[in-house]
Amino acid sequence: MRLLFFKSAFLCAMTTLFLVNNVSRVGAERFSAKEEADTRPALAGVIRMAPPAPVFDESTRLAELASRRARVAQSIGEKGILILFSTEPRVYTNDVDYEYRQENNLYYLTNLKQKGATLVLTPSNHIAPAILFLPRRNAAAETWTGHMYSPEEASQISGIKEIWEPSEFEPFMRALRNRQPYRPKPEKILMTLNQAPADSSTTSTTVVPTGFEKLFAAAGESNGEVYLLVPRALDSLEYRQEQRFASDWAKSASGYSIKNATPIFAALRLRKSPLELTIMQHAIDITTEAHERSWVAAANAKWEYEVDAQVAYTFKLRNADHWGYPSIVGCGPNATTLHYVESQSRIQPGELLLMDVGAEYEHYTADVTRTFPVNGKFSPAQAEIYQIVYDAQEAAAKASRPGATISDVHRASAEVIKDGLLRLGLITDRNSEQYRIWFMHGTSHWLGMNVHDVGDYGTKLEPGMVFTNEPGIYIRPDALDNLPKTSDNEKFIAAVRPAFEKYKTIGVRIEDDMLVTAGEVKWMTEALPRKTSEIEDFIARARRESR
Repeated sequence: MRLLFFKSAFLCAMTTLFLVNNVSRVGAERFSAKEEADTRPALAGVIRMAPPAPVFDESTRLAELASRRARVAQSIGEKGILILFSTEPRVYTNDVDYEYRQENNLYYLTNLKQKGATLVLTPSNHIAPAILFLPRRNAAAETWTGHMYSPEEASQISGIKEIWEPSEFEPFMRALRNRQPYRPKPEKILMTLNQAPADSSTTSTTVVPTGFEKLFAAAGESNGEVYLLVPRALDSLEYRQEQRFASDWAKSASGYSIKNATPIFAALRLRKSPLELTIMQHAIDITTEAHERSWVAAANAKWEYEVDAQVAYTFKLRNADHWGYPSIVGCGPNATTLHYVESQSRIQPGELLLMDVGAEYEHYTADVTRTFPVNGKFSPAQAEIYQIVYDAQEAAAKASRPGATISDVHRASAEVIKDGLLRLGLITDRNSEQYRIWFMHGTSHWLGMNVHDVGDYGTKLEPGMVFTNEPGIYIRPDALDNLPKTSDNEKFIAAVRPAFEKYKTIGVRIEDDMLVTAGEVKWMTEALPRKTSEIEDFIARARRESR
């Protein structure tokens, strides 16, 4: 899990679990049962192997995409349009492309993974409410970089039937600015269900019924709206082309104002559908297998990166797209660094190993942390810290009910942490902020297409929302040395020094992925051992089997 500093609340929605049928993940081949079995080692009876990837009925998948587009269109209204650009490719050392990953919201509405696509939603246009601008297949380009979507493939994946060449985007937008209908010449249209008049081949501005009357009327009264993903930050790391477009658009009067589409997607994505939950569960299942393989490997590993390699191997073996965030594999004092990603230190018997990893599958990520003893047995001091964190998790889960907020969940967890730290002698005042020395982050964040997914933290929990439950205690070796030099702190340091020396270098975080339901919260990660006794029993059984 990538930790998120605590904000304030929570939201999401659920329905009955999704029935999977017979059409496979688009663009991916499935293992046969025999091939799947052949990839599994003798430990299959101990390690929870991820099940085969979910498959969905194609008509149901396309209906979900259409429903998402319809809900976005309803939020925009007939006086607006939405523009979504593909992610701009990123370059490593000015020479090598990073692995391409589509912008989440464009993928959310289309399932398209190819770069260079632009989606325009036009709610007032009942003839073509969605227009996809897609690069035409190019044999020379495919020689170097692989297959490109044909219009038929893009339509089959997305359900969109109106597809134009990218060169038509600028004239189309220019026509909208000038409140003029627009239709490309036939050779520029890759797919359409709308037949243009016979003379449309002579001009690219032939007037055809488009349903833009309400949009143009709103623009004529300066009430038209263009929705883009334009975050408030002046220099966005991800949405620079949107910001450039918005800046250029605003340079001349058009009758359209720029609106931020981010809140629309945040509200929709916060409430997961059954299909989304099925995909998320598969990402979690892959992550569970990665954790358990790593627990076995740690017995013979000498370096953190050897254990980290088990995670990468499992993700690739189970066809995960990637990780949802760089894996955290920290042994001993490294477990007290929240975002430790180097994995370059030695594995030491007698130490705890904290692993925070999450597979990404079809754009949805898991986020799961476990802390376990390298030698398979918690020491008394380690077990004491671990039990406090475990009890804090349990308290957070009990507070996770419809109508509660993320703040409520955090408070329930923090109260247990305070009591435990006071009992161990690591704080002297449970009603102060002393506990933040050892528990410095929030208990939860939203989870979905981002590891810190979009959504208002002031929202009350609803069925279908997914969030993390991840308290922790980190006894950093230099924590007391870094406190401001005040008389109060000197007294505090003197009082907690004996306990500090006993628990120094112990870092524990337990993180699970939680689904809000109408009743008790569902632990989506419940298959992965969590109690000290369960972890010890699993490690003993698995390592014995591996020998």
